[in-house]
Amino acid sequence: MNQTLARIHDRSAVVGIIGQGYVGLPLALVFEEAGFQVRGFDVDPTKIEALSRGHSYIRHIGSERVAASIARGRFGVTTDFDQLRECDAILICVPTPLGAHREPDLSYIHDTANAIARRLRKGQLVVLESTTYPGTTDDEVLPILESSGLSCPDDFFLAFSPEREDPGNARFSTKTIPKVVGGVNPASTEVAVALYGAGVDKVVAVSSARVAESSKLLENVFRSINIALVNELKITFDRMGIDVWEVIEAAKTKPFGFTAFYPGPGLGGHCIPLDPFYLSWKASEFGMWTRFIELAGEINTSMPRYVVGKVADALNDARKSVKGSRVLVLGLSYKENIDDDRESPSYQLIEYLQDKGADVDYCDPYFPKARHGRRHSLNLSSVPCDNTTFRGYDLLLVSTAHAQFKDPALYAGVSLVVDTRNIVKAEPAGPVTVVRA
Repeated sequence: MNQTLARIHDRSAVVGIIGQGYVGLPLALVFEEAGFQVRGFDVDPTKIEALSRGHSYIRHIGSERVAASIARGRFGVTTDFDQLRECDAILICVPTPLGAHREPDLSYIHDTANAIARRLRKGQLVVLESTTYPGTTDDEVLPILESSGLSCPDDFFLAFSPEREDPGNARFSTKTIPKVVGGVNPASTEVAVALYGAGVDKVVAVSSARVAESSKLLENVFRSINIALVNELKITFDRMGIDVWEVIEAAKTKPFGFTAFYPGPGLGGHCIPLDPFYLSWKASEFGMWTRFIELAGEINTSMPRYVVGKVADALNDARKSVKGSRVLVLGLSYKENIDDDRESPSYQLIEYLQDKGADVDYCDPYFPKARHGRRHSLNLSSVPCDNTTFRGYDLLLVSTAHAQFKDPALYAGVSLVVDTRNIVKAEPAGPVTVVRA
């Protein structure tokens, strides 16, 4: 333990980070910029090749930053997991998706833990960052690592520290977001706190890995439930002829006791649509039914169908049917101004409209071509973001509030807009009917 701590304090420790995606890559850069030697591991050779050239495939992480880290000689990337033996700390940043029946899929964690166990040596710190249910670090990862014949904390250290990435957030970054850390024992907590304290501005130590795992779930359950609440109120207020966006702006003027959440066409991103169900699944093991989580999930997953219903109503009012209409969906990203389309509701919107016979295209400056995901393969490319193109459609459906879509001139002469993000003015440069959805 003392040797590991000494290597952390004098920056001679080598930090290995498994997974070079939206979580692992910024974390690798933070530790390199703090003076550590960093090894980035990934099973995708195209990512490794891009990073080796100093090229970033994540828009909000500039290639200049990656190139600078590579040029300093402290950041190396590889698909060779045997190099894990050279690392003093190994951070796990791999996906934790849901299965077909919303059950947790820990296969990536299990595979990674087994890969580490085959190469584990004395003195190493292993930290799981992937969001999961309470008990995963103690009950799933620890036994796999100890199958190596080494024990924790006598031979190695194990902790959980939840990722808190918010892609595109200009106010907070990996370095400035406080880092929650909880070990499977006090010695592991101490070593993990020392490591993160050398790289980020603030570390919050908690009593156990289970508390750290639960804290991330609470954060995302809180958001999921409040988004569901405002989505339900949007539908309710719409029936009453009340603008939910104006209601929210009025409520925001209260300086205490209220936090603004905004409605949308559904949930996107890797965290909020998935993470709460990790907790509800685990709770069932203890005879608990997490009704708030289940209800929020039901409301949020129903929103794309609600929006498509508003599209059908808007076209009907214009004496058109969905079948045969040309519809342009604005935005594939799950949130504005980023190139992250994980779990984006735009994909469901497009597929639902296609199922109803609409001729659907999309426009997104961050996605020249729609990526092939686990559940969606659209085989579409983005149309140009200009007024001439927009006027060629029967209806525009605003799904993402990209800054590029906020120019009123884009909508001049457009006949019909269904706006789920409240970004299109009711009277832009030219007559247009705007339906809030």
